[in-house]
Amino acid sequence: MNLKRLMRIRLVFTLVALFTVEVALAQNENADTAGIRTNELRQAGVTAARKPVSRMDGPQNGMILSRTELFKAACCNLGESFSTNPSVDVNYNDAATGAKQIKLLGLAGTYVQMLSENVPDFRGAAAPYSLGYVPGTWMQSIQVSKGSASVKNGYESITGQIDVEYKKPQADPSLEFNLYGDTKGRVETNFDGNIHFNDKLSTGLLVHYEDNLITHDGNGDGFVDKPNVRQGNLMNRWAWVGENYIFQAAVSGITERRKGGQTHHAMTADEECYRINMETTRFSGFVKNAFLINKERNTNLALILSGNYHDADAVYGRKLYDVTQKTGYASLIFETDFTSRHKLSAGLSVNHDSYEQKYRLTHEASSTVPLERWNERETVPGAYAQYTFNFDDKWVLMAGVRADHSSVYGTFITPRFHAKYAPNKVFSLRLSAGKGYRTVHPLAEFNYLLASNRRLVVEMLNQEAAWNYGASANFKIPVGGHILDLSAEYYYTHFDEQAVIDYDADPDVIYIRSLGAHRSYSHTFQVEASYPVARGLTLSAAYRYNDVRQYTGGKLREKILTGKYKALFTASYKTPLELWQFDLTAQLNGGGRLPDNGDANADTRYPAYARLNAQITRWFRHWSIYVGGENLTNYKQKSPILSADDPWGSRFDATQVWGPVHGAMGYIGLRINY
Repeated sequence: MNLKRLMRIRLVFTLVALFTVEVALAQNENADTAGIRTNELRQAGVTAARKPVSRMDGPQNGMILSRTELFKAACCNLGESFSTNPSVDVNYNDAATGAKQIKLLGLAGTYVQMLSENVPDFRGAAAPYSLGYVPGTWMQSIQVSKGSASVKNGYESITGQIDVEYKKPQADPSLEFNLYGDTKGRVETNFDGNIHFNDKLSTGLLVHYEDNLITHDGNGDGFVDKPNVRQGNLMNRWAWVGENYIFQAAVSGITERRKGGQTHHAMTADEECYRINMETTRFSGFVKNAFLINKERNTNLALILSGNYHDADAVYGRKLYDVTQKTGYASLIFETDFTSRHKLSAGLSVNHDSYEQKYRLTHEASSTVPLERWNERETVPGAYAQYTFNFDDKWVLMAGVRADHSSVYGTFITPRFHAKYAPNKVFSLRLSAGKGYRTVHPLAEFNYLLASNRRLVVEMLNQEAAWNYGASANFKIPVGGHILDLSAEYYYTHFDEQAVIDYDADPDVIYIRSLGAHRSYSHTFQVEASYPVARGLTLSAAYRYNDVRQYTGGKLREKILTGKYKALFTASYKTPLELWQFDLTAQLNGGGRLPDNGDANADTRYPAYARLNAQITRWFRHWSIYVGGENLTNYKQKSPILSADDPWGSRFDATQVWGPVHGAMGYIGLRINY
């Protein structure tokens, strides 16, 4: 191991340990403040569920993943938190940069609105790598809602929302420390702790550091299988919880370096090394003010302010893409209950995005190709109103509409409707319908496409617009002294306007272009069952079928690199004294279509493949140790990088990834908490 790198790791561990001692002493001095009140502005999904996975109570269809569920796997970050979830897929965008994306209802993660504690987050330039920006140990819970969501959080949700709840400073005083290492050379350390100054004021600090110490090329293609990522992540939170006023604020910063590309042994002496380097700096902050006007009627007024600064510099061979994104968001929310059956939420919002970009999209020598520049600006003020009718929790109807005005696209209206029918505790039915809109920032959101030597052509793009319709049924059936949880759901999404990445029109070109109405759609059907077969042992199984179509290459066809189905089986067992926990997850991912590469002899489809993950956890009073493995079937996509032996040639392409890029991996971790 490099001596300087080892010294840096030791320094990080030392600083975290010193801070742990300091916070522990401060908490001991303020031990009498443990009874802090935790009243908060009423928001969906703020409170973590006690069960590993629980369904949302309201008319929206979704689930809440608690820390108990997250602890079933390594869960080093948000992108690794859905391995036991049948609804959400996380896939690599390419085999060179490590960019990942979520897929929900068969569609890409750009159609899923990402939220941090009900505040829009991780948009634009942050999207390709944002799943690695949220450390797993920082999360209190994750709320996943499917289909058109509430209009309260904006107009961008099309297939659903994912809302991350972080650990709160006003929670019971605690200290947590986590160490992790795996056989691929990744090490990380996490720390979080909070201090209560009195019964109203508290603060918390969350620290994360990770590094990759080993370079892997398991398939021998001359390119690293997984980029070396070094990341430092820090967040400081504050909370003031009073009788009639609640204040929350947070500031955070991320610095990350990614290095990938060719390994030295793959080159001859006269070759230039194909390198991929990325440097990212990100700063974020938010302030929430809640004024409790009438507690009996839940009448309150909230003002939310947030801002993000994201700067990323990326090099792909001789290609270059640099972006600086500045985002500001403000929301004023008023809520009240007229009666126990009639509720109103209304508000105003404004969002501003600024992108400063410079790029070179060719491998030609930099002296002959000047950098191009592209600045984008958009300001969107809006207003919404949402009415909820609740008839004894048997009928719940929620209807909302918002009007927004884009400085680029003009005025647009977003209607959404949800209904829930639950005549008893055994059966519930939910229906939803709504529209969503999205502004496309092609280079910021899809810069990983520069890992292909196909020529990238961006045509004039329109604002994306889509309708989503959904129906879901849930049954909780008493069987053998336990509850059998059954659910079935169907969602249909069709686009009035969509920006697609077209690989099929020309084997030498990737087009990003807009389509007209009804030229792309998605059907998704899913069934799921969960049952505690014995004390401490819970089994679950799910099956999902996707039919996703897009108009590419001059005709409507199956969307590339999208599996037709997914089958998931999980088993979780805790011993009677809850000292040992065993978790197993098996997946079967269906095959799909490959892009048209202009080669008559090339494969047109990829096969189905299986994955197996397992983990064993030993619990102690104030600490636990866990050992596990991922992709234990050791299945790998045979050639994730096309023409890897000629990275400067026209056929080189690292963006056609459909399966695991690296093989079996083992890991071990330690959690300490007080």
